[in-house]
Amino acid sequence: MRVDLFDFDLPEASIALRPAEPRDASRLLVVAPGSQPADRVIRDLPGLLRRGDTLVFNDTRVIPARLRGIRTRPGAPGQRTEVMLHLREAPDRWRAFARPAKRLSPGDVITFGDAPDGVPCEASFLRASVVEKGEAGEVILSFDVAGPVLDERIAALGELPLPPYIAGKRPADARDASDYQTVYARDPGAVAAPTAGLHFSAELLAAIDAAGIGRHHLTLHVGAGTFLPVKADDTEGHRMHSEVGHLDSATAEALNAVRDAGGRIVAVGTTAMRLLESAAGEDGWIAPFSGPTDIFITPGYRFRAVDALVTNFHLPRSTLFMLVSAFSGLDTMRAAYAHAIATGYRFYSYGDASLLFPAAPGDAP
Repeated sequence: MRVDLFDFDLPEASIALRPAEPRDASRLLVVAPGSQPADRVIRDLPGLLRRGDTLVFNDTRVIPARLRGIRTRPGAPGQRTEVMLHLREAPDRWRAFARPAKRLSPGDVITFGDAPDGVPCEASFLRASVVEKGEAGEVILSFDVAGPVLDERIAALGELPLPPYIAGKRPADARDASDYQTVYARDPGAVAAPTAGLHFSAELLAAIDAAGIGRHHLTLHVGAGTFLPVKADDTEGHRMHSEVGHLDSATAEALNAVRDAGGRIVAVGTTAMRLLESAAGEDGWIAPFSGPTDIFITPGYRFRAVDALVTNFHLPRSTLFMLVSAFSGLDTMRAAYAHAIATGYRFYSYGDASLLFPAAPGDAP
């Protein structure tokens, strides 16, 4: 499909720079094809679902994946370099987006942290070699330490990777360290938050339990590729970056049992939806899943595993707006977003939420 079909005018003021306080005070737009959008708040969610439904949350935890260092090579001056880790490939190896990437070459060394008086202090020092250089600023880095030691150094030296639409207007601060994590985050590895989950507080989770609505978890480590713009003119020309996910057998069995009992599977966030759809067969049966997925969902896709979606408001021409348009219909989502903009909903990672129901089978995308 033409990418310009997913364009719309979004005022800059609509992009939230801070989340709602408290978390569960966010607005919630309920979107069901064939009906007018309904204005609610996220605390209303338990009453908008049915006993026997289940919510599926992505429990990934954001790591401080932005690293700043100095590139060195024999016979050349040092060059300040910033990298954004986005996919771990081995205990000592990450794919990353680098700036400025044009000046990097395989064999270059990037040093992160301080080495007082030329003597490195292990706790505040990290070195990586550029193994390979790809397209759009992507590089493969091999670090001088591996496994948990590398994780500890990244945690000590890295910065929280706020989305560029926020980071371009203000630096990350101490509030973001908690604001940009879900309350149920437990598996470190994401370089972007599964932002639909940021609206859920302990109190809201308790209300969901009291309403007889189930809760299950999977893990998809969100990569920085989620921020990349779609530069192609047609969706077929866009390449999604892989993200690593895990859905265990017990969770798969439980979700299949929900469906068998007549309950609905409600994905909390597009990341949870993408992993569920990656794990589902043509018959909708969900199997265990472990590994990378680069699934790209656009209108015309037949959903197999997800019956409803809680998600934030996404940017024009983004893969995420394409996904929600595939789920609820492009015309429906364009009308819903026009309503959201006109009535002051806040967009993107720290913005408000929507509860989307699917377009009827056979409806035009």
